[in-house]
Amino acid sequence: MTSTTEFDTVMLAARVIVGVVIFLHGYNKVFRGGKIAGTASWFEGLGMRPNGRIHAYAAATTELGAGVLLCLGLLTPLAAAGVIGICTVAARTDHRGAFFMFKNGWEYVFVLGAFAAVIGALGPGAWSLDAATGLEEILNVGWRGLLIALVPGLGLGIATILLFWRPPEATND
Repeated sequence: MTSTTEFDTVMLAARVIVGVVIFLHGYNKVFRGGKIAGTASWFEGLGMRPNGRIHAYAAATTELGAGVLLCLGLLTPLAAAGVIGICTVAARTDHRGAFFMFKNGWEYVFVLGAFAAVIGALGPGAWSLDAATGLEEILNVGWRGLLIALVPGLGLGIATILLFWRPPEATND
């Protein structure tokens, strides 16, 4: 059995790892490479309709916001839901080639989304703004935290795919 301090250290590390990774994905969409215009073009190429720019801003905002919230341990299961939603859409639209990442598969987004679900279920730990404000008792109680992370995360991810993704036609090059 681990002490509370060990648990809190592990949850802080888990939140920061996932938070920084997802934040950097959003940062990249806004400030690096082709920026929002390039991301919008890429999303349109993936089949995101009616306008890739809307989806680029939505994805970047979700990634930046969820990343910051996870690092702070604030509204932790909702931040986890943001990661799960992004990973759900990415798994279907961009990483659907195979399982393994080196074959453009969904392995990476599955692990990141599962990691977020575990954080939602276990809560942020004592070293978080949720704990400092008393939100941890409301939001992060085992099954409740998991459901708060999974239901909106998967629900919004699946809804985004169903409503806005139109797979591009296969070409015979």
